[in-house]
Amino acid sequence: MGERMHSIAVYNLKGGVGKTTSAVNLAWCSAVLSARRTLLWDLDPQGAASHLIGDDRAVKDEARSIFARDVSADKLVRPSRIAGLDLLAADHSLRGLDRLLFEIGKAKRLKKLLDGLGKTYDRIILDCPPGLSETSDQVLRAADLVIVPIIPSPLSQRAFVEVQAYLDGKSGRHAPMLPVFVMVDRRRALHKAALEKYPDWPVIPMASAVERMAEERMPVGAFDARSPAAQAYAKLWQGIERKLAG
Repeated sequence: MGERMHSIAVYNLKGGVGKTTSAVNLAWCSAVLSARRTLLWDLDPQGAASHLIGDDRAVKDEARSIFARDVSADKLVRPSRIAGLDLLAADHSLRGLDRLLFEIGKAKRLKKLLDGLGKTYDRIILDCPPGLSETSDQVLRAADLVIVPIIPSPLSQRAFVEVQAYLDGKSGRHAPMLPVFVMVDRRRALHKAALEKYPDWPVIPMASAVERMAEERMPVGAFDARSPAAQAYAKLWQGIERKLAG
């Protein structure tokens, strides 16, 4: 019997913290470096991950219909522009997902969808919308591991503590969380102090290669594999694989 599918969510309470960048790069590492059958599921209505690796095909407002059981999830999966990496794209219909999940009263709907997709994939990376909502609540309960990108600042670190406290205050299981420092500039005193305070947290450096992702519309490993950022994501992915195997 083969290894079971594992789902990795990339989430933060705040926006603008490198969440989508991390999701896309980790999905690339899974598909290319680990040769895993990988799906990137974009749950953020802004659809940034879908834009970065999608094929620009016109998207109907049907992403939410998966949750209402109007459309089978695998019917909406399509290849990305990266070999071995499929995409379940976001669209504007996801803006109403929280309300739909509340109305249908299915607290484990996302988990059931992941279990179904797990028959096809080894790894599913979830790019999650920011904030605390019904969607994020289901993600945090269903995923095997939650990656939390954090800019080294007191406010970002406080947001992580808030999410931990929120989850610890709720009954039932939630996924283990792995905080990751992103956009790190070791020359800045604030960043240096944060890294000294949490020396065990993985670090993704501030890098021009990451900024070029929007222009290249590819993960950094695909166009600048030797860059510090690409190597940092590869190292982070290796650590994730070890956690999942443990």
